[in-house]
Order: sequence, then C-alpha cells, then structure tokens
Amino acid sequence: MDKASISRYILLVIAVINSVLNLVGYQTIDEGLANNIVAVVSGLFILYCGWKNNYLTSKGKAQKELLQQNDLH
Repeated sequence: MDKASISRYILLVIAVINSVLNLVGYQTIDEGLANNIVAVVSGLFILYCGWKNNYLTSKGKAQKELLQQNDLH
C-alpha cells in the first residue's frame, strides 16, 4: 500500500471519528475552522482538477494533438 492510500485512509478515519463525536454532542473542531478548511481544500481540488483536465503542459498538448490526428477528440 502506498503512502497516498494510507494518508487518505487515515484522514477518512479521522473524519468518521469527528462525525461520530459531533453526532453524540462533542464539538471537536470549531465550526469556523471546519468551514475554512473545507473552503481551502475545495479550492485546491478545483484548481487541481482544472489543471489535470486541460491540455496545459507540453505533454498535454502532445496528447491533444495525437487525439486530434486520430479523430478521437
């Protein structure tokens, strides 16, 4: 198992524990902090998806050209 999978799993476990604690009435993370974290993570995710799903790098431009040559794009 690689490091990325382990860190995703650990974050999932932390999120589940936090949700259960909030459900039973324990406030573990301040609501303002949680909103800020969600806003930052969402912003980074949007930027990452925009970067990965567009042909911006030289490798991406070469891929787009190859797709167009084979009438796949």
